[in-house]
Amino acid sequence: MKEIIFTEDKKQFQKNKMLKLFLGIIFDFIGMLSYIIPGIGEMFDIVWAPISGFLLLKMYKGNIGKIAGIFGTLEEIIPFTDIIPTFTITWIYVYYIQKKSH
Repeated sequence: MKEIIFTEDKKQFQKNKMLKLFLGIIFDFIGMLSYIIPGIGEMFDIVWAPISGFLLLKMYKGNIGKIAGIFGTLEEIIPFTDIIPTFTITWIYVYYIQKKSH
């Protein structure tokens, strides 16, 4: 019985992991729109910056979410840094770098 529950938890973990990657790539693309739409894009960054930070905070709990949220907000506000894929970098950190250090 415990193995069945563990297997289900593992499947759910894998689904959540892939969903976060998929959403992260979409959100990174949205953040890069200012390069695609000159002029309008910089105004969009002002609106997207706090949304980006909030999404990172909700997607990744604890200190990682807080730090990523702050970094994501600043990355969107500071000109010419939109190219940084903050969501994808956070995903890699959480699921590969941090995992290896434990």
